[in-house]
Amino acid sequence: MNAPIIDPLQGDFPEVIEEYLEHGVIKCVAFNRRGTLLAAGCADGSCVIWDFETRGIAKELRDKDCAAAITSVCWSKYGHRVLVSAADKSLTLWDVLCGNKIARTVLQQTPLHARLNPGLTSPSLCLACPLSSAPMIVDFGIGCTTLLPVTVPEMADVLAPSQRHKCLEANPPFSPAAACFNKQGDLVYIGNSKGEILVIDYRSVRVLAMVPVSGGALVKNIVFCRNGQYLLMNSNDRTIRIYENLLPPKNALAALEDSNKGMDGLEGVERLKAVGSKCLSLFREFQDSITKVHWKAPCFSGDGEWVVGGSASKGEHKVYIWDLAGHLVKILEGPKEALIDLAWHPVHPIIASVSLTGLVYIWAKDYTENWSAFAPDFKELEENEEYVEREDEFDLMPETEKVKVTDVNEDEDVDILTVEKDPFSDSDMSEEELRFLPAEPIPDINGQKEKGVDSTKLLETRNSASLASEEAGQNGYAANHASSPIRDAGETRPRRKRKPSEKGMELQAEKVGKPSNGSSRQTRARNRAALGQGCDNGIEDDDASD
Repeated sequence: MNAPIIDPLQGDFPEVIEEYLEHGVIKCVAFNRRGTLLAAGCADGSCVIWDFETRGIAKELRDKDCAAAITSVCWSKYGHRVLVSAADKSLTLWDVLCGNKIARTVLQQTPLHARLNPGLTSPSLCLACPLSSAPMIVDFGIGCTTLLPVTVPEMADVLAPSQRHKCLEANPPFSPAAACFNKQGDLVYIGNSKGEILVIDYRSVRVLAMVPVSGGALVKNIVFCRNGQYLLMNSNDRTIRIYENLLPPKNALAALEDSNKGMDGLEGVERLKAVGSKCLSLFREFQDSITKVHWKAPCFSGDGEWVVGGSASKGEHKVYIWDLAGHLVKILEGPKEALIDLAWHPVHPIIASVSLTGLVYIWAKDYTENWSAFAPDFKELEENEEYVEREDEFDLMPETEKVKVTDVNEDEDVDILTVEKDPFSDSDMSEEELRFLPAEPIPDINGQKEKGVDSTKLLETRNSASLASEEAGQNGYAANHASSPIRDAGETRPRRKRKPSEKGMELQAEKVGKPSNGSSRQTRARNRAALGQGCDNGIEDDDASD
């Protein structure tokens, strides 16, 4: 679609269902960094990857040790690896290009969400949020699991105990907590059941800051936008809150440590709250004041300009879209199927939503062309109109009325070496990014079988024909090389030549030259005699053969 003919007043968000993807029963989806690949976790334990440009399946990752439903999928920063969490309490790290399993570990609780560290090029470190346990850091490299604190310790200066390989309690005193990495991957933000956001240094397992949430409701989801400027939090009070990140995009941990050192006059929780006020600031709140619905899988758009959330009500597939000013701009209504997951495309205004039936609906923008964008005085016509041109409409303009040419310095050097800024500004140019998967053509098995049968029949026919010709040569008969082996194989009985009838012989004689009546009678008599003699000879031959 050409950008100049798109109406600039239209919002850059999806509007209609373009198509749907189907592969078994799908439970969750995730786009890669560029939006060229879409990974989906299925109910049978497999992970299928679509080429989103062609909407064809590019790879299917299947673990023979896992037959439980997939609960979450996550791409690495450069798309070379995919982390899959399943309902059988397992975490599996895959090599996308080769389709090989890099590592697999089994937790003591079912992981609801799992995220790879975005700050590592080849991450082997992930953050898992189990069903009935505290969030934990899982290191596939050394096979170590570290539990993170979900409550503020008694003393802020005291490190929380590092709980490694520790058995979890059967009845934990807290509900499942939500957690995520920041953009650089050096801090972890955890939302607990008390309505608090904890900022944690996962390496030292220490709570550095705390941000209380108004209402004190349980935190169900927490996620950063792509550029790390805003933090989205979904609470149990049916409200989506947006916080502005006040920490610098790089070296956030060092900046937080410096802020902590400047709070010498405060201790304990008050000190953590004071540091937290320098980390996050409440920016917006979104809710449906009429229906009071709970929200499912809220997230940001690819450019961070829109906030999207799915309705958690049963029997409806609704997607709400807000702008950062707090206005509800669109409600997308889909089929009468509950929504369980959604993801916004990183580049284009496209949303992938997963229904309870296991289908992935692709929402796209319904573009309308506005040709008046070419010129401000352009007028669109509903039908043809008669136009009378002015007398001087196509006359040459005098020199005095010509538009002045803009002054351009032709001697100025043109910069052809500076590379334009990539929208993915944190990309490492030294690291090759996996954007597409090579196509693997699947051979047509039925076609090969039919082709094999035909070639076998042809070979057998040729062999039989060659044997027959050899036998004919030995018996003194000449072989007919002009006939094809397929024709000989189909004709089991030789063709017999028909004898011409009496009437036919008369017609042939008339064509040569029309004789007199007497001669014709003599000719007929001779023909009858010849026919009778031929029949007698045939009977004698048959008797002799018997």
